[in-house]
Amino acid sequence: MNADAAADRFVRAVRSLSDANVRLAYVLTHVRDLAPERLAPILEVVCSRAEQADPAAREVLVSLLDAAREPAVTEAVQRLREQAVGEAFVALERALRNPMLGRSSALPEDPDEDRVPDYGRGRPLTLGERKALARRPDRAMMERLVRDPHPAVIERLLVNPKLTEDDVLTMVVKRPARPDVLSQIARSTRWIHRPRIRRALVLNPDCPPEIAGPITGLLLRQELRLVIESTHVPPSIRALCMEHLERRPPSEGDDEDAPLQ
Repeated sequence: MNADAAADRFVRAVRSLSDANVRLAYVLTHVRDLAPERLAPILEVVCSRAEQADPAAREVLVSLLDAAREPAVTEAVQRLREQAVGEAFVALERALRNPMLGRSSALPEDPDEDRVPDYGRGRPLTLGERKALARRPDRAMMERLVRDPHPAVIERLLVNPKLTEDDVLTMVVKRPARPDVLSQIARSTRWIHRPRIRRALVLNPDCPPEIAGPITGLLLRQELRLVIESTHVPPSIRALCMEHLERRPPSEGDDEDAPLQ
C-alpha cells in the first residue's frame, strides 16, 4: 500500500472515532508500536494535506499533536522527528518540530514560592486544600482558583464542569505566566481543541516553545500573521509561523482583512 492510500485509511480510521480521548488512544498506539520508517511516510501525507487546509487531515493532525505531547511516547516521537529529517519529510518535521531541542531551559521556580490568592478563609490554604477546592463545582471560587500558581491545582480545575472557556483564557493570557501552568492547559484535550485557547497559548511569551511550536500548525492564516507580527513571541515560534503561512492557502472564511475575534 502506498503512502497516499495508507494515509487515506489512517484518516478514515481516526475520524470514525467520535470521542477525542479514543482518537488519542488510537493515534498513540500507532506512534508507540509502528516503526518510524512505516509511520513517517503516512504522517507526512497527512501533515502535507493539513498544511493545505484539508479539513479531514487537520482533524487528524489535532489528534497527532495531542499524542506527541504524551510523555509515554517521547522517545517514539523523537524517532519520528529523526526519520522526518532523514527522509526530508518537511511537513511532518514542521508539525513535530521542537524549538527547544539542543537548548537548555531553566526549570520554573517552585510554585510554592509564588503568591497564592486569598481564598477568604482568614489563613493561607495548604496545597491539598486548594486541590480539593478546584474539584468542587463552586463558581464563586473560580475567580480565585484561576489565579492559583500551582500546576497541580490547575490540573484539577481544568476538569471542573463549572470551568468556562473564558476562565481558561484568563489563565492563558496572564503575563507573566507560569510555563508549567500553560503546559498543563496545553495537555488538556478539553481545552487545547478550542481555537481561542490555542491562539492565546502561542501568543503568550511564557508558553514553552516545545508546546507552542506544534500548535502553530493548527493556526489559520490570520492567526499566523498575528503571531508573526507580535514582538513578544520568541523568534523561533515566529519563524515557524512564517513557514506555515507560506504553505497555507487562502480558504473560504479566512479573509485576509477579517478581524480576529
